Amino acid sequence: MFKRILIANRGEIAVRIIRCCMEMDIETVAVYSTEDRNSLAVMAATESVCIGPAKAADSYLKEDVIIEVAKRCGCDAIHPGYGFLSENASFARKCLDNGIAFIGPSAEIISRMGDKQSARELMIRTGVPVVPGSDGLLLTLEDAKTAAARVGYPVLLKASAGGGGKGMRKAFSPEELEQAWSSARAEAKAAFGNDDMYLEKLVQNPHHVEMQILADQHGNTICLGERDCSIQRNNQKLLEEAPSPLLDEKLRRKMAKTAVKAAKAAGYFSAGTVEFVLDDDRNFYFIEMNTRIQVEHPVTEELVGIDLIREQIRIAAGMKLNMTQDEVRQSCHTIECRINAATTGRITFLHMPAGYGVRVESALYTGCEISPYYDSMIAKIIVSGKTRLEAIRRLRRALEELVIEGIETNADFMHLLTFHPDFILGKYNTGFWEKNHWEIEEWLSKGNIAQTESES
Repeated sequence: MFKRILIANRGEIAVRIIRCCMEMDIETVAVYSTEDRNSLAVMAATESVCIGPAKAADSYLKEDVIIEVAKRCGCDAIHPGYGFLSENASFARKCLDNGIAFIGPSAEIISRMGDKQSARELMIRTGVPVVPGSDGLLLTLEDAKTAAARVGYPVLLKASAGGGGKGMRKAFSPEELEQAWSSARAEAKAAFGNDDMYLEKLVQNPHHVEMQILADQHGNTICLGERDCSIQRNNQKLLEEAPSPLLDEKLRRKMAKTAVKAAKAAGYFSAGTVEFVLDDDRNFYFIEMNTRIQVEHPVTEELVGIDLIREQIRIAAGMKLNMTQDEVRQSCHTIECRINAATTGRITFLHMPAGYGVRVESALYTGCEISPYYDSMIAKIIVSGKTRLEAIRRLRRALEELVIEGIETNADFMHLLTFHPDFILGKYNTGFWEKNHWEIEEWLSKGNIAQTESES
């Protein structure tokens, strides 16, 4: 087992990894920017090293600097968390070249599955269903128009190196495709340094369901169940839950087997997520595989009682999975709510919810600063209950208990969302935000919460 791990990340995921390492008697090194010098991760780690100024490009994305710090501090492994360098094949390869374990899949696997078009082609060869789309990368706007005419509008233009909703544009006509082409490529270039594009038929307002995979380096692969991530804003997830209200047991088993098949086709090891969209007839299609730990991994942890960070570390150290597919049991209903900052500034008072069935992942503390340089997510509230309705009511209670003063957040909006009839009934898809946010904001402006008959 590793003796000392460098965490190449920040915020709540850095704290989450440090806590796991402490339980495993593994020392930790936190790297940080000047903006994060007073962060919780810096305080919690065994050792901390500043690696540059606030901008991520000058600190958290400096591959060679992070490698050098790891070597100087005697680290035998690096955990990249999510975002930043977590799906960077070059970084994974540099870790290996310098005798440092990368806690994640190999550089070859990251390259294979990180390129969305290559992953799509692999799934087609494997027999995994994919959304109809372009045959290979689109080199010109004319290529895009030809592909769109073949599959039929509306279409979704996607960055091959994309993730997190960046480099994606919808187009309902050739004129919209022209506008989408330039803006999507520019965004992809800025975010990933790669403006390669491909195109898919747009499944309008689909359900977004992902399957959590664990695979070791000895050929063992299991699926830990699904997470429904359909409540989104601008392709950014707001709330995730498991089990999905959409799936029955037959469909769940079929999607799980398909996810395992996809992971094995990629030669995958580590924790990973196979993502699907489903139409209203519950036909499912592969869209991508995330070769890292997900923001929403606590949903699965609560669902099946497995520490995914610990399993990532064990797998990277060459250990076998300590459970089989038949031993995976779902014990509850779990919901995760993301708390996002709407403004920046100092947290003047903080009270986090607690109690039975409530878990909070955050790096906040009273007096800390919320920076404009990084992602706006500042906390995750995860609740569990015996039933979905019990979990919803527990989430309401937790959000009512939450107090964050000094900045504005989306907490009140998320609280009202839990009273919406469509959410309570599990009748939602990725179009939920566009359809309902005005109504929820009106409720918010009136300060009025109406219980619905569907709960009784």
